[in-house]
Amino acid sequence: MNEAPLGLLFAVLAALILLSGFFSSSETGMMTLNRYRLKHLKMNGHRGARRASRLLKRPDRLIGLILIGNNLVNIFASAVATVIAIRLWGDAGIYIATLILTVVILVFAEITPKTIAALYPEKIAFPASVILWPLMKVLYPVVWLINVVTNALLRMLGFDPDKNPDEHVSSEELRTIVAEAGQLIPSRHRGMLLNILDLEEVTVNDIMVPRNEVYGIDLDNDDDVILRTIQHSSHTRLPVYREDVDNILGVLHMRNISRVLDARGLDRAALEREMEAPYFIPENTPLHTQLLNFQQKKHRLGVVVDEYGQVMGLAALEDILEEIVGEFTSSLSDNEEEIFPQRDGSYIISGSASVRDINKQLDWELPTDGPKTLSGLILENLESFPDGNVGLSISDYHLETMELQGNVVQAVRATATEA
Repeated sequence: MNEAPLGLLFAVLAALILLSGFFSSSETGMMTLNRYRLKHLKMNGHRGARRASRLLKRPDRLIGLILIGNNLVNIFASAVATVIAIRLWGDAGIYIATLILTVVILVFAEITPKTIAALYPEKIAFPASVILWPLMKVLYPVVWLINVVTNALLRMLGFDPDKNPDEHVSSEELRTIVAEAGQLIPSRHRGMLLNILDLEEVTVNDIMVPRNEVYGIDLDNDDDVILRTIQHSSHTRLPVYREDVDNILGVLHMRNISRVLDARGLDRAALEREMEAPYFIPENTPLHTQLLNFQQKKHRLGVVVDEYGQVMGLAALEDILEEIVGEFTSSLSDNEEEIFPQRDGSYIISGSASVRDINKQLDWELPTDGPKTLSGLILENLESFPDGNVGLSISDYHLETMELQGNVVQAVRATATEA
């Protein structure tokens, strides 16, 4: 080497630095590949993805191969640089070569290649696998021997080198992936996917129609009253009860109305015959569980009951679907607005409005782990029913009651306070 022309030595040094950059970028590119995209490309027959997957099955061997190559190249480059420096500057060249080569390797063989690989891992890793795969075959005995030593050292330190990394995604991680998908997933589809994930955290209590708002047929009423109830109904299914909503006898589908009417009017016997048996749902059932129950049991309306069998309200399949895709019904009841914005930035809100609906529409964060309605939330925080209108603060929101009726807050003025 001492007799080789300087031009040849410089060419060899440049080639070694390029090889060092190749190994450095390969390491970063392979290790920063998106594992889920890699699986997708592999399933679609992408050759580069298949090679990369085979290499990543044993990351310890892949890292061993890359580091063996990188260290051999860097040591050889150091030797060549030292020879060149001694020829140019004598004994002082050793120090000069060390300084210059350190800067050159850092810039051209480490930082720059690794940065590029981190930004474009697929463009680096897939072509690199063409070289790394056969190189693994050639150097396998050396790689295997080094891995035996390093794995033994890892075990001594309390680590398990054979343990595969956990590639399962939790619901929270999946939610983050979907939320940050950007233009890869249309915003509306992204919203629906996030809503599906949120079904685990929402129960039937959050979406049910409370018992005091249940619209149904009371068999104790006169025929004329029952007929008016049917005539003015905006629902496809009506619960049928006797005396009290706790005594639900069945559910009448509006498509069967013609069968319960005759020339004289209402045929009560036919009405009871056409009723479907009521389907009961335990309170606090998660929505994703209830969605499957509706599907398996072929029901679309359920009666939510507490542990004592008392009716809490009604939950419909459509209500669960609206949690996913947003409101799509056009029933008369859906046209009743409950939130009215005011010029001063406040809102007049019905006391029966759902806390979850308020949070959704106004992008607020009122607590949802307690009462489901705004009225219930206010009364819980007051710990008693007020004699007159009062004001209070809950979290970062100021609430002022405007109308009280019985034991219910009918209307509230709500304002988001400055954080």
